[in-house]
Amino acid sequence: SVQIEDVLREGQEVLVQIAKEPMGTKGARITSHISLPGRYLVYLPTVNHIGISRRIEDETERQRLRELVQEIRPKDAGFIIRTVSEGKSKEELKADMDFLCKLWNSIQKKRDSNSASAPCLLHNDLNITLRLIRDIFTQATDKLVIDNNAEFKTAREFVKTFMPALKSFVEFYDKEEPIFDAYGIEVEISRALGRKVWLKSGGYITIEVTEALTAIDVNTGKYVGKAKLEDTILKTNLEAVKEIAYQLRLRNIGGIIIIDFIDMEKEMNKEKVFQALSEALKKYRTKTNILKISELGLVEMTRKRVRENITSTLCEPCFYCEGKGYLKTHMTLCYDIIREIKRDISGIKLNKILLNVHPDIADLLYDDEYQLLEELEESIKKKVIIKVKPDFHIEQYDIMGIQ
Repeated sequence: SVQIEDVLREGQEVLVQIAKEPMGTKGARITSHISLPGRYLVYLPTVNHIGISRRIEDETERQRLRELVQEIRPKDAGFIIRTVSEGKSKEELKADMDFLCKLWNSIQKKRDSNSASAPCLLHNDLNITLRLIRDIFTQATDKLVIDNNAEFKTAREFVKTFMPALKSFVEFYDKEEPIFDAYGIEVEISRALGRKVWLKSGGYITIEVTEALTAIDVNTGKYVGKAKLEDTILKTNLEAVKEIAYQLRLRNIGGIIIIDFIDMEKEMNKEKVFQALSEALKKYRTKTNILKISELGLVEMTRKRVRENITSTLCEPCFYCEGKGYLKTHMTLCYDIIREIKRDISGIKLNKILLNVHPDIADLLYDDEYQLLEELEESIKKKVIIKVKPDFHIEQYDIMGIQ
C-alpha cells in the first residue's frame, strides 16, 4: 500500500478543501477531492464519476438525468445530480455545469498565479443566505422573508438570475414587530436550547447532549390517557417521534443518538414506533442509520454530523459552573471548608483564622451549621472569623491567619 510519505513531502503546497468544520476538540477535516456545489449539480473535478441523489426515486427520471449529464459533461469530469434537478431541462443543467467549470478554472488560475502562496484562500462558498437559497429554496417553499434591505436585494438578484420562476416568493419584511417574534422564531430558539421539550398531550422528552453521544428520554408526564395504559404509552411514543425528528434537525444534533422510548409490551406497537421514526427522519436531508428497538426499549441511531450543534453555536460553557451543569450544595461546601481548615491548621501560626466566603455560605455557618463551627474552633484552639464577600463565586473561599 502507498504510504503518505511517498505522496507528500514537508513544505509541499497542496490544494485542499474543508470537508467538515472543526467541532469540539476535533479539528477540521480536509480533502484533496474538491467538490463545488451548484444549483442542480455538484462538480467533482478530480473524480470521473456520475452520482445521483437517492431522493430522486423515479427510475425513468434517474436514467434520463444520468444520460443527460453523461452527454454534456466535459471529458473525465465527475458530477453528482442533486434532488432539485428532477424534471429540469438539458439547457438548465448545461448552464449550471458551465458555471461550475468556469469556477473551477478560476480557482486553478489563482492557485497557479504568482500572487498566491500557501496558506492562501482560493475560494469561499456563498454566504449563508445565498447558500440556503441555492440548496433548499424550491417550489415547495411558501416564501422567503428577509428583514435586511441589503440582504434582500442580494437574494432577489440571485433568485432572479438562477431561479427566475421563484422570484415572486422573496419578500421584504418592514414591519415594526421583530421578524423573529412575528414568525415565532424566538420561541423555537428557546425550545431548542432547553433540556426539556413538552409534547401537546402533556408528555415530554428530555435531551442530554454530551461529547460521546446524545441521550433522549421519553416520558408520559401529565398525560394519563383515557384508554388502556399500553395505548397511552403508544400515543406518547408516536407523538414523541415527530418531535424528536424535528428537534434533531432544529438543534443540528449528530453522531451517536440513543432514544429511550417508554416500554411497550406489544411487538406490533414497537414496530409502529420504529416505522414512524424512520418515516419522520426521511423528511430531512441529513443521512441517518437506525437500529430496531431493543428489548430495553432503546433505539440506537447515528446522524451525520457536519457542523456544530445549535447549543455550541449560540452558547458557551457557563463560567460559573465551568460547564459541569451543576454546583456543590451549600452543606457540601461547609464541610469542604471545615476539612480545608483542618488540613491547613499546622501552617497557620497566628491566633485567629479569617474565612472569606459567599454570603449564602456565611448564612449557613452562622445559623444551621453554627454548632459545626464551634466544634471546629474547639478542636483547633483558634477563633474563626467569617467575612462575607458578595462578589465571590458560590464555591469560592479564602482561609488565612490573622492576629
